[in-house]
Amino acid sequence: MVTTKLETKSSIDIPNVLQEVAKVQNDKFLQNTQIGDDQKVKDLPQREATIPMGECNDAEYIQINEVVSPSRANNDRKLSLLPLVFLIFYEVSGGPFGVEDTVQAAGPLLALVGFLVFPIIWSIPEALITAELGTMFPENSGYVVWVSSALGPYWGFQQGWVKWLSGVIDNALYPVLFLDYLKSGIPALGGGVPRIIAVVGITLVLTYMNYRGLTIVGWVAVLLGILSILPFVVMGLISIPKLRPTRWLVADVHNVDWNLYLNTLFWNLNYWDSISTLVGEVRNPKKTLPKALFYAVILVVLSYFFPLLAGTGAVPLERDLWTDGYFSDIAKILGGVWLRWWIQGAAALSNMGTFVAEMSSDSFQLLGMAERGMLPEFFAKRSRHGTPLIGILFSASGVILLSWMSFQEIVAAENFLYCFGMILEFIAFVRLRIKFPNASRPFKIPGGTIGAILLCIPPTILVGVVLAFSTVKVMIISLAAAAIGLVMQPCLKRIEKKRWLKFSISPDLPDIHHDNGGLLH
Repeated sequence: MVTTKLETKSSIDIPNVLQEVAKVQNDKFLQNTQIGDDQKVKDLPQREATIPMGECNDAEYIQINEVVSPSRANNDRKLSLLPLVFLIFYEVSGGPFGVEDTVQAAGPLLALVGFLVFPIIWSIPEALITAELGTMFPENSGYVVWVSSALGPYWGFQQGWVKWLSGVIDNALYPVLFLDYLKSGIPALGGGVPRIIAVVGITLVLTYMNYRGLTIVGWVAVLLGILSILPFVVMGLISIPKLRPTRWLVADVHNVDWNLYLNTLFWNLNYWDSISTLVGEVRNPKKTLPKALFYAVILVVLSYFFPLLAGTGAVPLERDLWTDGYFSDIAKILGGVWLRWWIQGAAALSNMGTFVAEMSSDSFQLLGMAERGMLPEFFAKRSRHGTPLIGILFSASGVILLSWMSFQEIVAAENFLYCFGMILEFIAFVRLRIKFPNASRPFKIPGGTIGAILLCIPPTILVGVVLAFSTVKVMIISLAAAAIGLVMQPCLKRIEKKRWLKFSISPDLPDIHHDNGGLLH
């Protein structure tokens, strides 16, 4: 009987053949990767390692037909050094617009001294802490993950709530400042329906700019920063022949509005940590962030001090006139109407830059919190431009709702809430030094744990002073706003447990609550 090829094939025991092939392949693999007989099997499970804290996993894991996130598809969309410097500049300052109240509150001498001493007590420590923790946790949740890793997710959420709220309140200020500078030339913008329409229109235009992409925002910040600073350079040069140094020494310590003075200084020199919510969008953040903070500190201090020198030294002092918008009047006195309009145009550009920078931080913070599972997953969705659409819409809505407040009320309210957040940051900074002394810190402030504690003492005292000088009205409103977060976090946890909304943690992020060993590497 003739055996056909088909019959021969079917007579083979296929399962046994497959087992033999698999065994041969496995033996070859072990021979090729063999280091020692006792390490053959031990080394295999370690092929997939956890991501150490402070490290970014640059590998992209995508499924078939999966669309890569726009923010990660192209490294060109990451922020480089120069745009980052000007984004920090606008997060903190934006130029000398708004510093005029320090002269009204305390006179020229204390105003000038304040903008030299305050950065040492407050700005430099906050910038150093931001550089250390921002490079330790290079992700968009920023100060939220700092507090979460040190104190737990509940307090991390409270940090996110008060910081986002203070940021939105702060951003409501810039349409107000913008219109305050223009109302001297266009009186109709001083109040009523025209002012409301102008506030809403400005907010919508700048919100759309944020939607179009962070890279655009960064380079727009560079351009706006140069255009905002340039007229003050010209004003300073014009003022030189008219300077009277004795005018800088005028002080009356018995006639100082300490609440207005401290709140204005604090408002003009804080928010260095806001850039931490954009660290996930920065190219090589471990090197870029500390450099950017260093250059930004210098730029901010100079942008305040020299215009104040020119304004107080070249024009006879009338303290009551020194309020927001007064630099445009000084420009007219020193250079004429053309310089006044230039300063007003610079104010408009500066407020535009500050608005878009602040909104970027606020909206990316919500995205970062969603990536950490603290907010519903839809907050983590990005537009086709790589921007957090839902976060932008929430931030813009808050700005419009709060824009009815006056300049002084906005400054006092946001300062009060901001102080809460900074206390949590200082505690988290020291706690992380104690809890994880050997963790990777690409930028580390020298001095060990003792140095970290000493660094936090002066700004903590300053926070206490600012809180002590707050009005009862501001204190009650701010405490009530902060209390909302205490209730909101358990409510969101219940929503997550009931599965009414979807929450998820990004697989690209390290587990800070159950894998703290990842900090040590």
